[in-house]
Amino acid sequence: MEKRFIGKVALVTGATNGIGQATAVRLASEGALVGVNQKPTGDPSETLKKIKDVGGDAFPVVADMRDPGQVVDMVHEVARRGGRLDYLVSNAAINPFLEWDKTTVEDFNNISETNLRGTWAVTTEAAKQMVEEKHGGAIVCVSSISAHVGAPTQSAYCATKAGVSMWVKALGSQIGAHGIRINAIEPGWIKTNMSAPMFEAAPEVWNYYIDRIALHRPGEPEEMASAIAFLLSDDASYITCATLLGDAGFIVNAEL
Repeated sequence: MEKRFIGKVALVTGATNGIGQATAVRLASEGALVGVNQKPTGDPSETLKKIKDVGGDAFPVVADMRDPGQVVDMVHEVARRGGRLDYLVSNAAINPFLEWDKTTVEDFNNISETNLRGTWAVTTEAAKQMVEEKHGGAIVCVSSISAHVGAPTQSAYCATKAGVSMWVKALGSQIGAHGIRINAIEPGWIKTNMSAPMFEAAPEVWNYYIDRIALHRPGEPEEMASAIAFLLSDDASYITCATLLGDAGFIVNAEL
């Protein structure tokens, strides 16, 4: 595998499973030193083992994305331990399946403070760190196909992901002058712990998506990690403020 990130330092939030874990492993396999974010109750051991197995280097960092103070401290800790900060992957998110009229204020706050405000906090602080270090950098935020389409039990989640996709465009217009790029990926159906409850609940849901996805299969976290690695790399040196829809052709077939 090409080593595009030797000598670079990356922070990946929500890195204990799913797309975050696959991304942390991918970046480490290409030479980056990776800060593996876990929430205070999380366990980074599986991710750290996978990174070790591919010959990479990493260390855990703890922060609850709902707490901006913890997020700021985490960014500084990664930069201190790594000696710099080159890349950020803002991936941490939650998606409790809630009907619109059963979503409480507490539910909405929990979702938005994790997904949208957490993204705002970590990208803002990481960008400030990169500006201070004067070497540029790259950021990728994990948004969702839900930034474009509604779902019966994901109304609040959809709103936060639309905010993430717009935030990338707005922030990118400001930090480009410092040589910092920021983009988002918008995954469709990826086999993760987050998506599992929806597809395990009823066979007809599985069949609905299989019929309408152009590739007729769910995606793997590693496939999203590949897209993220590309967007961070110099191969994407002229790409910023962009959103990459990784849904394998679901949206274009939604009316089948």
